[in-house]
Amino acid sequence: MEACIIGAGVIGVTTAWQLAKDGWQVTLVDAANEPAAVTSHANGGQLSYSYVAPLAEPDVLPHLPQWLLSPNSPLRFTPRLDPHQWSWCLRFLRACTTRTAARSTAQMLTLSYLSRSVLHEWLAETPIEFGHAFNGKLIVYRTPKLLDRARSLVAYQAEHGSAQKVLDADACVALEPALAAIRKQIAGGIYTSSEESGDCARLTRGLADRLAARGNVQLRMGTAVHHLERVDGAVREVVLVDGSRIRADHFVVAAGMGSVPLLAPLGSRPALYPLKGFSLTVPCARGEVPAVSVTDYERKTVYADLGDRLRIAAMVGLGSKDNRIEPARIALIKRQVAELLPRIDLTHAEAWAGQRPATPDGRPLIGRSRAARNLWVNIGHGALGFTLACGSGRVLGHLMAGTEPEIDAGPFTPNC
Repeated sequence: MEACIIGAGVIGVTTAWQLAKDGWQVTLVDAANEPAAVTSHANGGQLSYSYVAPLAEPDVLPHLPQWLLSPNSPLRFTPRLDPHQWSWCLRFLRACTTRTAARSTAQMLTLSYLSRSVLHEWLAETPIEFGHAFNGKLIVYRTPKLLDRARSLVAYQAEHGSAQKVLDADACVALEPALAAIRKQIAGGIYTSSEESGDCARLTRGLADRLAARGNVQLRMGTAVHHLERVDGAVREVVLVDGSRIRADHFVVAAGMGSVPLLAPLGSRPALYPLKGFSLTVPCARGEVPAVSVTDYERKTVYADLGDRLRIAAMVGLGSKDNRIEPARIALIKRQVAELLPRIDLTHAEAWAGQRPATPDGRPLIGRSRAARNLWVNIGHGALGFTLACGSGRVLGHLMAGTEPEIDAGPFTPNC
């Protein structure tokens, strides 16, 4: 069987890896000249398997006015005369219920734990260097009220297999001495020893390099897709902008936000909207950065050691439809880093911005599209693409082969 996969970010490449392992003839297509050139290029670097609770949760609602009005807010909303934006926002608000958030969290945990086991399986078979570290994750809270709410989530996630500890301020600093500068501002933290970190782009490119060496895989980088041609309820071929065509038995759209214009002409309209994020990558020697992955909860900022670099990712921008690096947002991140880690030299920090394709309830869409019987999607992972990629590729591989996935794939069934 032949499969054509559109999109060479971490989702598309892990999907191609799974299908190639299963014996498919795979063609991987992307407009960029190299894999992981867009959303997967410089994300937060944390493999947060126990932290997949959706952004849509009840605690979001009381914070919205402050977040939307403050220039230093971790969330910025830019209203547009765009019906799709308002429709997405309305669905997001409807998902901000205790019941919906709890259900989504439990479902996402099954996918994230599968993703962890699949990644470990692949690395045992094919070692790839991407700064992979088993360094745990510490979420730091600055207010006792938010820490108390986090205790409830710890208790709930323990029922679904998470092993986490609630720490006081002194224990947080003892675990990660780099936090000493803000000791008086810390109410406590949640520590998960099983969490990991690494460089998403390096993993994606490492997998792609090995795919290129396989006899059953063809990588066509720098190849932009114009449209999908559908005949009698099935996609017949991918038509490229240069007029050439790619035929296959099955087609997978895994192009992030680029999936929307590809699917629209087929009448498929996934509820995806871009959440713009920013990051800094700072050259650092070991010992100069936190040994543990750290998340500053109130500021929605994450810190991950990538070996010879520190990755700092922050912010959510709703309504910004480009990847432009916004100087004011980068300056805010730098001020926050200087407060938390005053020893870090940001002179040579590399800034990045990217659009993360998100669904209103946080669950990705993995499975057969309604638009054609041989069309599949693997989209909508939001800020969790790195964490969920391997499991998503495994689930889709099973579905395309007509076999039962290791987890219940029902919650991720596409409605588009």
